[in-house]
Amino acid sequence: MKIALIAKDKPGALEIRKANREAHVAYLKSTDAVEMAGPFLDDDGNMCGSLIILNMDLAEATAWAANDPYKKANLFESVELIAWNKVLG
Repeated sequence: MKIALIAKDKPGALEIRKANREAHVAYLKSTDAVEMAGPFLDDDGNMCGSLIILNMDLAEATAWAANDPYKKANLFESVELIAWNKVLG
């Protein structure tokens, strides 16, 4: 099952994101369940959220998201985990 993790940063939290980015990227690379990942960008081109496609069930994705260094740093204003079906690409 594929899960789309859609996270939006708290306003004004770019420095929190930058300070924890290395640990977050290492966490992404620590599993083969991450199929693709990248930041959302605001109108100025600054990172302001995340889209991560996970190949795992919802319970596993919930646990995975809870251990993300960004989550632990309290970066996110919101996090959604939604079952997703890849059609193209």
